Amino acid sequence: MTTVVDALGESVNLAVLDGDEIVYVAQVQPSNNFMRMFTEVGRRTMPHTTAVGKAILADRTERDVRALLQRTGMPRRTEHTITTPAEFLADLERTRQHGYAVDDGEQEVGVRCVAVSVPGAPRPMALSMSGPLTRMTDDVVARAAPMLHEAARQIGAELGAPGPVDSASEIGA
Repeated sequence: MTTVVDALGESVNLAVLDGDEIVYVAQVQPSNNFMRMFTEVGRRTMPHTTAVGKAILADRTERDVRALLQRTGMPRRTEHTITTPAEFLADLERTRQHGYAVDDGEQEVGVRCVAVSVPGAPRPMALSMSGPLTRMTDDVVARAAPMLHEAARQIGAELGAPGPVDSASEIGA
């Protein structure tokens, strides 16, 4: 996460799907930007309003996504929030095609976020970079996506790796 922050100068978040909500579990902030995006660790939000939620749900079946949306509803957070299942499913298809999800002011006005799912993680997880819309241009998003994929791959490998072997339990002692 720090590598991405150092390279691109924007906030990076790690989030998990907990039940039907997104929970932010880690964040790294840049030190060189006066205006920074801050998402409180532990904050819960609805998946349809966030890039991390879209990145996670893009790996799910349409049936699973529709069931989640039926349980949670799709309340509007901003004038840009997607509020219909059909529009959301179309956005998830774009996410699959591009290999990353984007939140264009859907959670917070003036904030743009790009996210990728974390492969191999023990639970549904995504990594994102967010910043002010004025700095998070299409070019920055295009540069961020491969860096986020590499960081997500490393995080997934680390989290998915088996823990240390307890030789006593392994030999049946």
